[in-house]
Amino acid sequence: MKKYVRGLAIVGAVTLAVAACGSKPAEDTAGGGNDANKDFKACMVSDSGGFDDKSFNQTSYKGLEDAVKSLGVTEAKAESKSDNDYPTNMQAMVTQKCNIIVGVGFKLNDSTFEAAKANTAIKFALVDPGDLATLPKADNVKPLAFNTAQSSFLAGYLAAGMSQTGKVGTFGGIKIPTVTIFMDGYAEGVRYYNQAKGKNVQVLGWDDAKQAGLFAGDFEDKAKGQNTAQNLITQGADIIFPVAGPAGLGGLQAAKASNGKVNAIWVDTDGCESAAEYCSVLLSSVFKGMDVSVQDAIKAAVDDKFDTTPYVGTLENNGTGLSPYHEFDGKIPAELKTEIDQLKKDIVSGKVPVASKAQPKAS
Repeated sequence: MKKYVRGLAIVGAVTLAVAACGSKPAEDTAGGGNDANKDFKACMVSDSGGFDDKSFNQTSYKGLEDAVKSLGVTEAKAESKSDNDYPTNMQAMVTQKCNIIVGVGFKLNDSTFEAAKANTAIKFALVDPGDLATLPKADNVKPLAFNTAQSSFLAGYLAAGMSQTGKVGTFGGIKIPTVTIFMDGYAEGVRYYNQAKGKNVQVLGWDDAKQAGLFAGDFEDKAKGQNTAQNLITQGADIIFPVAGPAGLGGLQAAKASNGKVNAIWVDTDGCESAAEYCSVLLSSVFKGMDVSVQDAIKAAVDDKFDTTPYVGTLENNGTGLSPYHEFDGKIPAELKTEIDQLKKDIVSGKVPVASKAQPKAS
């Protein structure tokens, strides 16, 4: 897999070199009151967005926290500052004698499978690994995938139904499958709205047929995200769908600065909970139940029921979907809400097909 290398790894490498030498991580904790599991260590390695990204990593880490509280296991974690940190951080968790290690994100695929191959007694889980069909085979790695093309289809329909300018926009952090799957679904949802309503709402920032569009260039730089969103706003987009982690927060800043002219839809988690300061501009969010799937994987390992069958979160099993409308609940027409509810049912039944080739399929 092509490496996406950004920034310097000095801070992360130095910090984790200490951990690798056997020092107890400062964040090492136990909870839940279940002494029987206190010797079980559940661990996590973030991608470069960090655990406070108000999105992808933060939601995954909540699953680890929930496992600590409910199961009484011990935790350890390693936060990556750049892509260079992944192998070092993964090895640090191996050195910490973790029973299960969760890698957060597509970009940790290589480091996770390499560590799993070298440490067959340790269980691994991998959040959002991308195309399940192309993953290496391992007897100790459980992929946790999400069909966000389905839920983003609903988001696209919502955006088209709420747009006043007839233009909606999206941008990604980097062009990888776990980003473009959102953009695919969004574009398909807008197109379906146009067909159903005889409208011509335009999608700026992504052409799903050509698999080409607009990207901030990384997941960390909020200024880049704000500039990228402003580019879409200048072209007339009044609903923004950023799929860019912390950089996407810059897109929400751009929407908020419009003083009511531009709104947005967040991804990965309910933005009104994770980034409440932007709730006033969020129509909804496309959530992924990463916290639940991470906790379930850890519990399975604790209960000696761990298996490597890929988990795929869908609209049907509520592993992904649209978050509540929050401050827009009274502003979104009842008819549009009803249509979205029906559209969800039609996607689940197969009546309305979702075409994105990035959709994960359980094998």
